[in-house]
Amino acid sequence: MDPINETHVNRPGLAVIEVAGADDSTVFAIQAALAARWATAAADRTTREVGQPGVRLRCYLDLHQPLDS
Repeated sequence: MDPINETHVNRPGLAVIEVAGADDSTVFAIQAALAARWATAAADRTTREVGQPGVRLRCYLDLHQPLDS
């Protein structure tokens, strides 16, 4: 994955989340759970690291924008 850019976390409440899981459905389920709670810039694809098991996904959260229940 690309390095985390300073603009992604330039103030408190912004977060970069990297999820590692066995398969795409697992990491997308985690992303959906996060997106149900906070404003999330969702990812639409996973990455695979050569020689490493599973998949990875990166998404961006803004904790200042909670969703209404």
